[in-house]
Amino acid sequence: MHNTNLIAGDWIGSTSTFTSDPASGPGETFACGTPELVAQACSAAEDAFWTYGYTSREMRAGFLEAIADQIEARGDALTKVGTSETGLPAARLGGERGRTTGQLRLFAQHILDGAYLDQRHDAALPDRTPLPRPDLKLAQRPIGPVAVFCASNFPLAFSTAGGDTASALAAGCPVVVKGHPAHPGTGALVAEAVDAARRGLDLHPGVFSFVHDGGLAVGQALVQDPFIKAVGFTGSLRGGRALFDLCAARPEPIPFFGELGSVNPMFLLPHALAARGADIAKGWAVSLTMGAGQFCTNPGIAVLPVGDAATAFCTSAAQALRDVSPQTMLTPGICAAFRQGRDAIASVKGVTALIEMPADGRQVAPHLYQLDADTLAANPALAHEVFGPLGLIVTVNDIQRMTRLAQSLVGQLTATLHLHDEDQKDGDPLLRVLERKAGRVLVNGFPTGVEVAEAMVHGGPYPASTNFGATSVGTLAIRRFLRPVCYQNLPEGMADWATA
Repeated sequence: MHNTNLIAGDWIGSTSTFTSDPASGPGETFACGTPELVAQACSAAEDAFWTYGYTSREMRAGFLEAIADQIEARGDALTKVGTSETGLPAARLGGERGRTTGQLRLFAQHILDGAYLDQRHDAALPDRTPLPRPDLKLAQRPIGPVAVFCASNFPLAFSTAGGDTASALAAGCPVVVKGHPAHPGTGALVAEAVDAARRGLDLHPGVFSFVHDGGLAVGQALVQDPFIKAVGFTGSLRGGRALFDLCAARPEPIPFFGELGSVNPMFLLPHALAARGADIAKGWAVSLTMGAGQFCTNPGIAVLPVGDAATAFCTSAAQALRDVSPQTMLTPGICAAFRQGRDAIASVKGVTALIEMPADGRQVAPHLYQLDADTLAANPALAHEVFGPLGLIVTVNDIQRMTRLAQSLVGQLTATLHLHDEDQKDGDPLLRVLERKAGRVLVNGFPTGVEVAEAMVHGGPYPASTNFGATSVGTLAIRRFLRPVCYQNLPEGMADWATA
């Protein structure tokens, strides 16, 4: 395992180090990233773009496939390091590794048919009057080097070779990755896999670099480097917003594709609540606590009409959550933030605790609170994400109040409708609200987990993400790292790479 920084094919140390804080086993010492190493990586990425940005789709697809192969070859080592660093169970990491390699192979297949280029051709009309029309060809072209920030909660699928990296490399963009301090060994091992795939195909070494954490200065240097043309980020609202502002303040502003958090509300309509309330409550408990609640699609709020069925739902949900054993959170800092968020909610007048269980060190158990819509309206901070297994049950007097509550929410990654056939008429106006609030609207399901597929959207209006027209999951993610170019009167056979 390399404990240094991968800069354009070379593993390089630095004068300062940090020690990891694993969930089990001793900490490892890693060389910190530095602004100087970031500058070297970004310069090499720009140099690599002049060849990699003009490679064939077949070459890039082969690169992605080779990365997947190299990751799979390191499967046992990744599980060993990843479970130690994060506390995640081996089965979860094995599944995430499969998702990571699946994403890489999905993008490899996606680019081969060329449909992502969105080619358009308006043939010349030299005899048109009063003015002739030139020959016009449009194609999507890669934007240049991309910066990717690893996520804390997905050490593989949203990190070194995750969806951001896979889609950028598929588009033809070199990538500079900033590792996450919660899992530096896992990140470095995946970086080794990417570099091995690059070496096997004799690609420019600047196509991929990996810089370890080195404090705020490293992240700032990366988003402000003049060679970086876009940023992919998954993390906290505060950290993401700070980087977003830096991107906007550059002499050349660049797009910041940040996924910043969401409470992913569920709305239970009356007939569904009456017919399936207990089953929905049990399913919610599973979704709410999956991975210790450390999923960005964790459904933190359930909204339902007041009455006997609501009371039964609360009882069923509380019982299901009591049966969930304590789980290990990714870092002590995340657990501390969970306790802080929990305490803030519990202190609000009108909030009733249904379950409050210990959350010490890195261990956390579920928490459940109940309130009414008026309390939520008077305390909008209650609708902010608490990262972990914490749920709010919000009761409303009628469907109209439920719809107004939905209108008051900020942007979300997901929103869910639980409805019965008899609820569809009332659900339609609510659906119109939710499609403006979320990137993915579910019916009679639970949002935890994001299917990697052509039609998936993982993004939403701010603050769920910083660009409501983008997704970080699914093949549409490649569009973030492409831009349309129109070629006018281009001679036949010239620049075939643009439309091939």
